[in-house]
Amino acid sequence: MASIARRPDGTHRARFRDAAGREHARHFKRKVDAQRWLDEMTAAMVTGQYVDPAAGRLTVREYAEQWRAAQVHRPTTAAHVETMLRRHVYPTLGQKRLASVLPSDIQGLVKRLSADLAPATVGVVHRILAAVFKAAVRDRRIVASPCEGTRLPKVHRGRIEPLSWEAVQALTDAMPDRYQALTTLAAGTGLRQGEVFGLTVDRIDFLRRQLTVDRQLVTIPDRAPYLAPPKTQASVRLVPLPQVVLDALAAHLAEWPTDGLVFNTELGAPIRRTAFSARVWRPAVRRAGLSGVTFHSLRHFYASLLIRHGESVKTVQARLGHASAAETLDTYSHLWPDSDDRTRAAVDSVMRGSADYVRTEHPL
Repeated sequence: MASIARRPDGTHRARFRDAAGREHARHFKRKVDAQRWLDEMTAAMVTGQYVDPAAGRLTVREYAEQWRAAQVHRPTTAAHVETMLRRHVYPTLGQKRLASVLPSDIQGLVKRLSADLAPATVGVVHRILAAVFKAAVRDRRIVASPCEGTRLPKVHRGRIEPLSWEAVQALTDAMPDRYQALTTLAAGTGLRQGEVFGLTVDRIDFLRRQLTVDRQLVTIPDRAPYLAPPKTQASVRLVPLPQVVLDALAAHLAEWPTDGLVFNTELGAPIRRTAFSARVWRPAVRRAGLSGVTFHSLRHFYASLLIRHGESVKTVQARLGHASAAETLDTYSHLWPDSDDRTRAAVDSVMRGSADYVRTEHPL
């Protein structure tokens, strides 16, 4: 129901009721403007694009927390999303109403974050915020997302330069005795950090010289560490164990017997990533005379060994538990041997031979 009434002061009051029965009204100096507004509102309701102006009064923090609680995220992803919003979004936009956030507000946030964070991290924050506003559009709380068209800093993906064997050996020697086999395992199998920390004795087959990767140790704030499925279904795999890794594991288990997690702390507790990084990993990196080396560097070292010894893309993908060969190539394509000479030889073998045939059989 819609109507336009002329008021004593000469203005025109246009009003209508939305699908929920709520009345909305605006005043115009000209009747034609009132009619145009009513037509726009009617068309929006008919096409399902109508948004109640009051729906966007929730603050960004209020709506984002509702959105976050409804997401089907893995626990680690949920913790990451909460951290990104709390640290980087709420201090600036948390108290603003959804409907009042402008594209310039989002661009300004990206500009401020870019001063302190890596471009990839800024991109992650923006993707999370864009997902929140996209949901708000679907919920008919705002007409359009202010995240559309944001200019993000370019992510310059540097080429991976694998560690040398000497660097890996120096790092292993610099680790406390309790964690030297852990380093050897990571360098010799390419397991992710959570997969190493979550490895249990029953997943090691010393007879067949292989281990099963089907779990990882998850450590998130305010919750005890627990075992969960790995990153993706492709991460579930059998990994062959080189003799050097088998020997290191056997020596480790002889020194620190266990029937559960292969690696744990001095107190017998599961290893937490942050504590391990601060108290064990970074001090060992410094003692080894290295810099910029992360736990993931051992995974890159393993991949480089496979490539150097002629393993195919599909084999490297399977060993690392990548979801696709494209992921493997995007990361390590520059490590495969250059094929320029083979390309030249292939063309020459055909075209040079053909040219010789023409000269011999069909002389000018």
